[in-house]
Amino acid sequence: MNSLKLFNSLGRCLQEFEPLEPGHIRLYTCGPTVYDRIHIGNLRTFVFEDLLRRTLRFFGYRVTQAMNLTDVEDKIIAAALEADVDIGTFTAPHVASFFDDLTTLRIERVEHYPRATEHVAEMIAMIERLLTAGYAYCADDCVFFRIGADEDYGRLSGIDLDQVRRGERVRSDEYDKEDARDFVLWKGAKEGEPAWPSPWGPGRPGWHIECSAMSQKYLGKTFDIHCGGVDNLFPHHENEIAQSESANCCPLARYWLHSEHLTVDGEKMSKSLGNCYTLGDLLDRGLSARSIRYLLASVHYRQQLDFTFDKLAAADRALKRIDDMRFRLAHEVEKEIDPGPLDRAAGRFENAFATALADDLNTAGALGAVFTFVHTVNGFIDQGLPPGGRTRVHAALDRADQVLAVLDTGDWAGAAESGGGLSDVEIDALVAARSEARATRDFAAADRIRDQLSEAGVVVEDAPGGSRWKRG
Repeated sequence: MNSLKLFNSLGRCLQEFEPLEPGHIRLYTCGPTVYDRIHIGNLRTFVFEDLLRRTLRFFGYRVTQAMNLTDVEDKIIAAALEADVDIGTFTAPHVASFFDDLTTLRIERVEHYPRATEHVAEMIAMIERLLTAGYAYCADDCVFFRIGADEDYGRLSGIDLDQVRRGERVRSDEYDKEDARDFVLWKGAKEGEPAWPSPWGPGRPGWHIECSAMSQKYLGKTFDIHCGGVDNLFPHHENEIAQSESANCCPLARYWLHSEHLTVDGEKMSKSLGNCYTLGDLLDRGLSARSIRYLLASVHYRQQLDFTFDKLAAADRALKRIDDMRFRLAHEVEKEIDPGPLDRAAGRFENAFATALADDLNTAGALGAVFTFVHTVNGFIDQGLPPGGRTRVHAALDRADQVLAVLDTGDWAGAAESGGGLSDVEIDALVAARSEARATRDFAAADRIRDQLSEAGVVVEDAPGGSRWKRG
């Protein structure tokens, strides 16, 4: 097994990964706040976390992952009140669209998707422990975490505590806090807002306590890896560490991984700039979900990714190189030649791919190994494919695609991958009908069928052994 190294934000260095439990990884990833459809910046983080999950499994680990759904929060409450519906009714379509986007981009479902509204009891229990230990205090019908009581506060982000003015999504002067830097654990109820009973009166949990309580329930007090976007590093993850470790007297997570921001055409995403794209926006333009995943995966997670339509077009071209090689491979006749050279080339590819992944998820390097192998296989096809060569190449690529999930066209959604809505069986039937029309010299009918296939994104190639097709 390759030695996996990960860049740990806690200490800001590359470290060799060692799980708490041999062969088993417990992983927590911050999920969406379900008040709107997620945008491509969110999806960049979720694709990174999916690549991490798949990489861990690629190296033989069993993974237990939890991703929270924040379904009670200031924006959600405000939007639900404006729409005159309860928060469950308001969040339901956004939860559904989130899972639709995961499916479209082949992001694997994880073991647990806990919702904040279903774990209030666990949050109250953790707050009670913090109060008992002196890390929290009550004020103005709320409960706050006392940052000054945590001597280690700031070690994840490196933040200078003297520069911290507030640590929660509320204005400091809304509450009578001991210190403006303290953050809220429990908010007293306001008229018209949803509330839950608690020892401190009706109210609702603060944002940070949600993740701490839910990660503990599903992964234990200490688990292996905590992930999120770099925007979560402070204050959210810093506050998670403070409250969890103060309540439990043990580390929260041993490794912290953060993905960098995504920009669009060199600018920060903004609704005012019209560049805050959702996956639906891109698919409505006829763009390929497969190419979108490829682009999001192609840049190392700790580097900023500048999303452009030119880069999406380049992703299309890159994937077409792979598809063209696989098409040639599928129709090449194997010959009685030495299989050793191709087998060794496949072995070199597998080793280079695994080595790149083991180096802090170097997906750019892994994809580089894929294209080197594609070029090599094309050379073998030109010179002659040995017995079992097709199977050997497919096995190597399929193993890599367990992580990348872009190499095989498979059942990708969208017109670009689906042949304009035509199934493989339907395409086969049309190609056979065209061949029959050509055989009876009904060239007008043959041309009509070819045009129909072309409009559906299907390319037909005529060869001595018969016609063959591929998706364009």
